[in-house]
Amino acid sequence: MAGGTPVIAMVFRCVAAMGIGAGVRGRRVSTLFRQLALALIVLFSAGFRAAVGQAPSVPEAVAAVPPAAPAPSPSAPESPALATVLPAVTVSTTRPIPRPKPAARTAEQAASAGPPASPAPASGAPNVAAGPAGPPNLASQMTVTGAELNARPYTRPGELLEATPGLIVTQHSGEGKANQYFLRGYNLDHGTDLAIWVDDMPVNMRTHAHGQGYADLNWLMPETVNALAIRKGPYFADEGDFASVGNLRIGLIDKVDRNVAQLTLGSFGYERLFGMGATRVGEGTLLLAGEIGRYNGPWTNPDDLRKLNGLARYTLGTATDGLSVTGMAYTNKWNSTDQVPLRAITSGEIGRFDAEDPSDGGKTQRFSLSARVAQTDETGWWKANAYLIKSSLDLFNDFTYFLNDPILGDQFHQHDGRVLTGGNASRTFKGSLAGLPTETTFGFQTRYDDIDLGLTNTFRRMFVSNTRSDKVQEGSAAIYAENMVHWTDWFRTTLGWRGDAYAAHVDSIYDGRNSGSSRAAIGSPKFSMVLGPFHRTEFFFGAGMGMHSNDARGTTITETPVDRSQNPAAGSSPVGPAPLLVRTRGAEVGVRTKAIAGLDSSLSLFVLDQASELIFNGDGGDTSPSRSSRRYGIEWTNNYRPAPWLAIDADLALSHARFLGFDSEQADAYASLAGFPQAQVGNAPGDRIPNAPAIVASAGITLGETTGWFGALRWRYLGVSPLTEDNAFRSPPMSLVNGRLGYRFDNGWRVQLDLLNLLNSKTNQITYAYGSLIKADNLYAACLSATPPPAAVCRNGVMDRVLHPVEPLAVRLTLTAVF
Repeated sequence: MAGGTPVIAMVFRCVAAMGIGAGVRGRRVSTLFRQLALALIVLFSAGFRAAVGQAPSVPEAVAAVPPAAPAPSPSAPESPALATVLPAVTVSTTRPIPRPKPAARTAEQAASAGPPASPAPASGAPNVAAGPAGPPNLASQMTVTGAELNARPYTRPGELLEATPGLIVTQHSGEGKANQYFLRGYNLDHGTDLAIWVDDMPVNMRTHAHGQGYADLNWLMPETVNALAIRKGPYFADEGDFASVGNLRIGLIDKVDRNVAQLTLGSFGYERLFGMGATRVGEGTLLLAGEIGRYNGPWTNPDDLRKLNGLARYTLGTATDGLSVTGMAYTNKWNSTDQVPLRAITSGEIGRFDAEDPSDGGKTQRFSLSARVAQTDETGWWKANAYLIKSSLDLFNDFTYFLNDPILGDQFHQHDGRVLTGGNASRTFKGSLAGLPTETTFGFQTRYDDIDLGLTNTFRRMFVSNTRSDKVQEGSAAIYAENMVHWTDWFRTTLGWRGDAYAAHVDSIYDGRNSGSSRAAIGSPKFSMVLGPFHRTEFFFGAGMGMHSNDARGTTITETPVDRSQNPAAGSSPVGPAPLLVRTRGAEVGVRTKAIAGLDSSLSLFVLDQASELIFNGDGGDTSPSRSSRRYGIEWTNNYRPAPWLAIDADLALSHARFLGFDSEQADAYASLAGFPQAQVGNAPGDRIPNAPAIVASAGITLGETTGWFGALRWRYLGVSPLTEDNAFRSPPMSLVNGRLGYRFDNGWRVQLDLLNLLNSKTNQITYAYGSLIKADNLYAACLSATPPPAAVCRNGVMDRVLHPVEPLAVRLTLTAVF
């Protein structure tokens, strides 16, 4: 192979230019990683010609060539079935019911089945025990393969989810913390109303110390992802809590044909060592994967992130008749540079990558064991899964600086330790109604969380005082039924209903007045319709109701938290409780066409209404009111594959988000700040929903063959959004470009260079607007004076934008060996 020597020379030049992974601030890679990098490069160059000449062609799974047909959805509807209904489990590597072989693909199908050969080391495994994959019920529903996901250059694991049209994934505080999500006009915070599942295990955490629905994906190893199934809206009977805006199901691969060793070195001290391999054990396959990672980031106070991650997965059988058992372990520790006030940067008090409190940071752990089984028979199929997860999180944050404590500052510690367990089961019957084919599914889902929560005030991570501490037990059970009727081969309808019941008990350790129990139940009808009498074109309609749960502590609260163990007579203000379950309603109409060879294009229009609710504030330990809201918008998604080596995609999402009704409490707060414009601006009542993006767009091009050069270029855009109800503060837009260039050898080895924030855009990952105090503020001195302003002014502080900047241009070099 004549191109080998120039490629190796290029690798050496890239590594030398990077200082073997040294950050721009001069921080060098650890000795271990430097030795591994040099050893791999030497091995690469010394054995290159012999390896290319003698090695067999790379298997399809290792080269990550897309499968001949779209990958099956990583999960099928999960539902209950009584023990008397479920047949005995018999796992076999052969199907008990003969099935016709799939028809050979046409040239047009081959061109549109998947992306060009991806640099991912593995993808497209059979997704054992996931159950049969059904047809899409809405135009916005789709599945993205692991090959397509890993072909994208990304900064952090959570950004893989941006394959979801209209979804933006950001980070506002340290790389070990859950990402922030934006979709369909929602600032979803760390996961509220976006249900995320991995291998049929829930990622969202109820009644979490930092935020309801907290969904941390930093433990996900992208190379182990088989597919991402995307559904949006409250139209699916098998989806409940947190799924009103979107529900994303990540499936894992089951095997690789050859072992993988991968080393990545990059700017700002980025280091990652990843390995994966599989072997036969009995009739099944055992897959092992692991990673070690470190990262400092561009921050003046380095993140000093240290990550250790592992996975073991045993699979037996097929997607429809099989068994899988998966164990995971993850630990991470980091410092964080939280969002900083814009006025501190513009005045020169701090730099763009400085921190107001350099002692912020955190640590987290997660361990899980899960199993699932699927079986087919003459009447249909069934599947079931169970999981056990133990996790902990300790976060130290400071978002308001010196607003609450002018001497020690406002840092606080949030602790979340929990064990959660649950399971799902479903039974689907194939039948007929007046001669029409039908599929009827009955399902049952349950989950129980045993949670230990703590919120304390701290100074440089040292304890100062208690805010509240709670023991929470929260359980839920759901039943659902769904019936699909195929009226013709081009018209089908799906009618479903779901019932959810929740119960929670809160034991407030330091303030018994906030202890108590709460219960709630809610029913949610669902309907969808697909009409496709036209050439390769289908029309979709969906309508339904959904829900999400609120933090259990907010449902039993009666007063602002105080530590009555230290002062039984401590003063407090009354607080009204929040409902445990909150209703959402939605409707969607769309069209999808493949009439043009190689082009898959869809258009969706949606509306989502959310009921009035009270939101528990994990940072303060109390609740804050929120009005009902309405969002409507349009999404346009395009995937064009004119040739097997070229894929082009472009998405555009527009949304309109508004509060309904008038906020009288906000009007009173605005009036209480009169005469102090630095505190009053941005507090007027209005109908804008803070951080609700009106425009989200993305585009990308991916190219490459099974061997040789490959590359990708991706652009993502988050438009201007209001930061306060009165629209007085608005966020700047975020526009980022990432790129990738690499070379894949005949023996499966590859080298790739990722360029993140290629245009070195000086924008922000996230921007907020709220009141805070720093010592340079005139209001800070005034509030400490003998004649301070009104208490409402000092409680509010100076209204200003606070931001977390995007990292500057970063380079990451990856060397991958297969054997």
